[in-house]
Amino acid sequence: MEFKQIWLLYAFLSALAASFVGIFGRIGVTKIDDNLGTTVRSIAMTVMLLIFCTVVGGWDKLAQVRGRPLLAIILSGAAGATSWIFYFKALRVAEVSKVAPIDKLSMPLGIVLAVILLHERPSLLNWTGILLIAGGAYLAAWPRPS
Repeated sequence: MEFKQIWLLYAFLSALAASFVGIFGRIGVTKIDDNLGTTVRSIAMTVMLLIFCTVVGGWDKLAQVRGRPLLAIILSGAAGATSWIFYFKALRVAEVSKVAPIDKLSMPLGIVLAVILLHERPSLLNWTGILLIAGGAYLAAWPRPS
């Protein structure tokens, strides 16, 4: 039987991997500068991605990447790097349990931007989930009672 929604498996694996970013990042930035930590992280990612692209034969398609798609990928990289810079700065001064939920507001914000810029149309049920996620992020970051 073929898994017809492979995107769902990939999305869960992405979430699982991303869940370790805050854990390892918080451990790392307690002993080194957060800017240096972000840079070292990006170097490790670059090396891993260079190896991955080589293994899957991605370099054969490099000539096809130009124009608007290339610009969009570059801007995506710049947005990701900016996100990491601020994420590691936040981890330097706050617990993962506070930073991670606020960081995950990127999901509802991303959907709002997709509606505005890409003309995507979530259903009423989707909007309900989006609002619950935003509310959940707020509640998850709520300070513990003293």
